[in-house]
Amino acid sequence: MTQENQRIQELRALKIIAESLNKAIDLPTMLGSVLKELIQVTGLQTGWIFLIDEKGNYTLAAEHQLPDALRSNNKKPMCEGGCWCIDRYQDGRLKRASNIIACKRLEDAVKFEWGETEDITHHATVPLHAGEEKFGLLNVAAPSKTHFSDAELALLESVAYQIGTAIKRIRLSENEQHLSILAERNRLARDLHDSVNQLLFSLTLTARGTKELTTDPQVLEMLTYMQDLSQEALSEMRALIWQLRPEGLENGVVSALLNYGKVLGLIIHSEVKGVIDLPNHMEECLWRIGQEALNNCKKHSGNKEACILIEVKNKRVSMEIKDTGTGFSFIQTEELPSLGLRSMKERTEAIGGRFILLSELGKGTMVRVEMPLAKGENS
Repeated sequence: MTQENQRIQELRALKIIAESLNKAIDLPTMLGSVLKELIQVTGLQTGWIFLIDEKGNYTLAAEHQLPDALRSNNKKPMCEGGCWCIDRYQDGRLKRASNIIACKRLEDAVKFEWGETEDITHHATVPLHAGEEKFGLLNVAAPSKTHFSDAELALLESVAYQIGTAIKRIRLSENEQHLSILAERNRLARDLHDSVNQLLFSLTLTARGTKELTTDPQVLEMLTYMQDLSQEALSEMRALIWQLRPEGLENGVVSALLNYGKVLGLIIHSEVKGVIDLPNHMEECLWRIGQEALNNCKKHSGNKEACILIEVKNKRVSMEIKDTGTGFSFIQTEELPSLGLRSMKERTEAIGGRFILLSELGKGTMVRVEMPLAKGENS
């Protein structure tokens, strides 16, 4: 291939990848799509992307046509352990696209007989960044290819910079959306407090005051019913406002759930095992699941007591909420019987967790969620 034809091919590759990046609106889809495009336009065989956070924890964010050895045991070789590229990325020595002399993960695959490596032994590695902000690594490889030319590394650097810029754009957009949702929740909570909540409170006071003006048994009964009904509606409204804008979450999810239990009129017994500093997304997930579980205790258990246990063990955090109320008949193989329970399960599984529901008539209900902790998040 002439130098001119090679340059045309590189520009065509950059154009295709740029178009793919510009269409992306969420991170997982973008990384998977652009990696596939890159492998196709460069004629390589496989690639993978590690995202690395500020603490040095890495995750396999995207992969394309990994050899069987690296896909073994649910891609465990790609999700655990250290390697040359990650070590040098973390200590600041990896600043440009580089040839890896030999990949430790592939060497281990041969050594421990994890499976077929398809004659892949080496790969190129490129840091993903936008300005001074770093996001992770792009790795690409092909069978029997032990060296990438300067032109190939330059092309990979150009692509990596585009990916880094796209990651920053998507994360800024996601953060903006999250802040908009929080602002809308706060606005709705204020509106409900200032309007509906005050009207219900006024209705409660009116019913109570009117009872002093009559001795008619039927009228008194009706006013008492109105008072009780408006008081119950007021409690429901306060709980709804609290759900939209929880107070005390900054002090931890346990504190927030204890306060929410008080709002619902429940007696909460809590226990925490292990010291934990949860990332925001996991803390909010536990809060929303606990909130729904306590709502169910209030509405369906027939019991005003509930127990909360949060435990950190073996790099996992678990939360268990149970009551000794009426319970219900439930078989594990059946579909979850309510939208609230299905929502809890979906929230748990969305961050790689496991949802467990146990209930039996007359013996209460237990909701348990277990979620993996990234390295460095428990102590």
